[in-house]
Amino acid sequence: MYTKLLKRICDILVSLIGCILLSPIMLLVAILIKLDSKGPIFFVQDRMGKNKVTFRMFKFRTMYIDSPKDCPTHLLTDADQYITGVGRFLRKTSLDELPQLWNILKGDMSFVGPRPALWNQDDLIQLRDHNGSNDVRPGLTGWAQINGRDTLTLEKKAEYDGEYVKHISFLFDTKCILGTVGSVLSRDGIREGRER
Repeated sequence: MYTKLLKRICDILVSLIGCILLSPIMLLVAILIKLDSKGPIFFVQDRMGKNKVTFRMFKFRTMYIDSPKDCPTHLLTDADQYITGVGRFLRKTSLDELPQLWNILKGDMSFVGPRPALWNQDDLIQLRDHNGSNDVRPGLTGWAQINGRDTLTLEKKAEYDGEYVKHISFLFDTKCILGTVGSVLSRDGIREGRER
């Protein structure tokens, strides 16, 4: 039986192994970011966690330091102007998400769950209140991530989040992880900037 405790144990073990095995890649990424543009290595942002408790989510910085803050990239007009050269590669390969292994290890996040909303995405947070998806740890990836990602409306995203919460299981988590690998390789559902 895939209990909350077993899911948490899996998260701890896999994130710990991931931090160790991927540390050379993360070190290389950190060096490339510093060589490419001014600013910190990490981008840290307040996100909505389990039970609507905010936490600091880590990513590798992919944008210039004077870029708009607290706005999803897919809503920016002409988002490309804000993304660094190295950042473009990191976003394409999803390597910018690797620091979230630390969030998973700390217990802020899980490998699979609803993607953590920005602290100011009141509309999405409200929709998730109705289906219980604010009551679970947010994920590095999730059911909505492999079913449209940035191209989904907030209503559809929340609907997928609710489906995930109703059917959490080891097999469902495995399906989401395998689907994520396919989505990353195909860049499916990724949109940089608002559609004109």
